[in-house]
Amino acid sequence: MSKLPPLSAIRAFEAAARLGSFTQAAAELGLTQAAISYQVKQLEDRVGAPLFLRQARKVVLSEAGKRLAPAVADAFQRLHFAFDALKQSDENVLSVTAVSTFCTNWLVPRLGTFQAAHPDIAVRLDMSTRQIDFTRENFDLGIRGGRGDWPGLAAHHLLPLEISVYASPTFLATAGPIAGPADLLRLPLLDWTDNAWRLWFKAAGIADPRPSSGPNIMAPTQQILGNAAMAGQGLALLTPAFFRREIAEGRLVQVLPILAREPVDYWLVYPQERRNQRKIRVFRDWLLREVAADLA
Repeated sequence: MSKLPPLSAIRAFEAAARLGSFTQAAAELGLTQAAISYQVKQLEDRVGAPLFLRQARKVVLSEAGKRLAPAVADAFQRLHFAFDALKQSDENVLSVTAVSTFCTNWLVPRLGTFQAAHPDIAVRLDMSTRQIDFTRENFDLGIRGGRGDWPGLAAHHLLPLEISVYASPTFLATAGPIAGPADLLRLPLLDWTDNAWRLWFKAAGIADPRPSSGPNIMAPTQQILGNAAMAGQGLALLTPAFFRREIAEGRLVQVLPILAREPVDYWLVYPQERRNQRKIRVFRDWLLREVAADLA
């Protein structure tokens, strides 16, 4: 298969043929008139025939140029259509990666208001516990836990990662009296191996908690632990903001009025260079309004 001439030369020819002027082609492409003339000369050398007839104040296509120009113009038009379609598709799909319970319990129930305000944008959700590399993976935004100090990323604070102990009314009805934090140590503490329990007991004034109950459920997400607690299987450490409906409906009850705070919070992040992209901007503004309303 024969090798195509340089794309720069083809582009210079297309502009000059369409505009009928090397000067106007140079202005459109941000080049000098001499550069356009050089590129066209390169192309003429490749095809072995003159493509323009140089006249005093203008250039006109030669017979060879007239045969070539429509095909070149059509090729560039197809390229324009392809890139426009790609851009349109990219602008209409917003890819969001989020930690699991934030996504399922907090974000998803609210997404309907975003879709109603922006019906032209489809939201693609991904749940992941790992930190996404935006330079290597196809995501627009991320919701992650941390301290907000990720190089190259804009970070907006969302929610504090606060935890308290919750259980179902049925479980508490048979658990016996609970007068203080020490009484919890005789009850099944769901996912006891999570360091968050030691953080909570420390906030409650117990530096070295030692539960007497045997092994129990271990789970990677608060969503699973919350469901286990509502099923009466034990006490779970949960973030109240993720279970507002379950708490309001009485399916989860705060066992003691003690709230501990993890050393990390939830943040919305995205690459700094994409901060003015419309789909990112409107989602960011919507999400921050929803967070403010939730905290209020």
